[in-house]
Formats: sequence, structure tokens, C-alpha cells
Amino acid sequence: MRSVNDLSGVDLNLLVVLDALLAERHVTRAAVRLNKTQPAVSHALARLRILFDDPILVRRPGGLEPTPRAVELAAPLRDALSTLGGLVDERVFDPGRAKREFRLSMSDYAAEVLLPALTPRIVHAAPHLTLALVSLGRDGARAAIRAGEIDLAIGVYPEGRTDDFRTSPLFDDAFACLADAASGAPASLRAYLSRPHIAVSASPEDNGEVDAALAAQGLTRRVAITLPHWSVAPQLVRGSDLILTVARRSLTPRPGDGLVIARPPMALPTIPLVHAWHVRRDHDRGLKWLRTQIAQSIPADPCP
Repeated sequence: MRSVNDLSGVDLNLLVVLDALLAERHVTRAAVRLNKTQPAVSHALARLRILFDDPILVRRPGGLEPTPRAVELAAPLRDALSTLGGLVDERVFDPGRAKREFRLSMSDYAAEVLLPALTPRIVHAAPHLTLALVSLGRDGARAAIRAGEIDLAIGVYPEGRTDDFRTSPLFDDAFACLADAASGAPASLRAYLSRPHIAVSASPEDNGEVDAALAAQGLTRRVAITLPHWSVAPQLVRGSDLILTVARRSLTPRPGDGLVIARPPMALPTIPLVHAWHVRRDHDRGLKWLRTQIAQSIPADPCP
């Protein structure tokens, strides 16, 4: 049997088929995805089984299931194809002709700020591209980037370079408090701590900047409700004494809504929103193009 490390005579198009099969777990759907016939994909699967000396996909009651060997191959295969795309197909990335799906992780806060301007840019300039969004939280997004499960994460991450992680700044935001107008915004730290709070965290494991700043002073707040996203939080604040402390750009003042926005009664760090990717994607021209579109979609700060 040929070693998989020996690529001489290996049809690298088989790897494209393998990637589609592992993504779809269905021969016919993989054929549609690749614009090939079902018999052609079935034939390619047979060749892949010989190449890797592994069944790759096995039939179970719920459908086709990848073998443990296939699961091991999925992430490095995706990275390899992405790298090849950057080296060969995208020497000059043509967004008008490119057919590609970009997988992004971002919070609903980042989506609220960026997508209204980003979406029409993408639809107009790259009509065949797809953006697939998930919200994984900081730790989950880091793990997904390293595993090759997503292309890009947008959030609050340590800025700079590590051995395998790259970040680039988008903009800085500041914290603000949202409170019911009848209850009023807390004017002092003591008043702030006496009220119940809404905390927003995409993952229970994520440490929030507000609680970290309080802990540095030996203080804690009483969190009455923890939410994975902020969009519903203003509705919970209205008519209550709850306090919501979140990024200012996520709060849009609306006259007559019964809510007030104020600065927190304590010093809090700024919120540096960045986009982050894996070092192996540094030469991916398509991803570079997308990062440029994101950076150019940042709206002006409504409350400078």
C-alpha cells in the first residue's frame, strides 16, 4: 500500500472530495456541493478508502458516520485545503467570482455593530460568498480557530502575536450602564453594588471585565440574571431596579423608552474589539480580503 506521505501520483482532488464528504456525511449532498455526479463521488470515496486503508464513512442507523481515522483527518485536511487555496487559487483573490464559505465566531454585540454595514458590502462585491456565523465565547473560539473549525473570530482577545494566534484591532469601546429611568442610574459605587445586575457572557467559563475589576478591589456584585447575549437584556431592565453594564455601542438611546444610559461609577478598562485567526491562515488572500471588509464596515461611534 502507498504511504499517504508519498504524494507522487496522488490525485489531490480526492482531498477536496474527502473534505466535502466529511462535512456533508452524505454522498449525494457532497456531490451537489462539489457540482459532481453521485457516481463520481462514490468512485472517489472508494479510491479514498484504498488510499487511507480506512472505510472513511460507515453506515449507521442515523446515516453515514465518519470513522475515528476520518475524524482525525478533518481539521488538518481543512487547513491544508485552505493553505493550498491561498497559495494557488487566490494568488489574486477575485471576490466577484470566488465561491467560498467563511466561518466566523462573533457575539451578538459584534454582529449588531458590524453586520449592518458588512452584509451589503459582501453581497455586492462577492455574490457567491457565504458567511456562517456562530457565537462560541472567547475560549471556545480560540479552540475552534486552532482546530480549523472556524476561519475568524471577532471579540475581545489579547492583542498581538503568539506562536499560533494572530489578532488585529478593529475598534475600542467603553462600558456603560443601562437602568430604568424610574430607578435611575447608580451615582456611586455603593449604589451600584446595592442593586441586582444582569451579566452577559457567551460562556460560563468567560471571566467578565466588570467582575474582574470589582474583584481587584475586593468587591463583588449580585448577579440576578446571566444571559448568553445582550439583545434581550434592555427589556429586562425596563420596569425593574436591575443594572446592565455592557459595551456602549450596544446601547442605542431611544427617547421615551423609559431607560437611561450612564457611565459606570468606577474605572473599567476599555473594550478592544479585535479579529483573530490562526497563523497558518496568514497567507489566505480570501481571508485577508474579508478582514479588510470587516475593518471598513465599522460605523462611527454614536456617542463619542
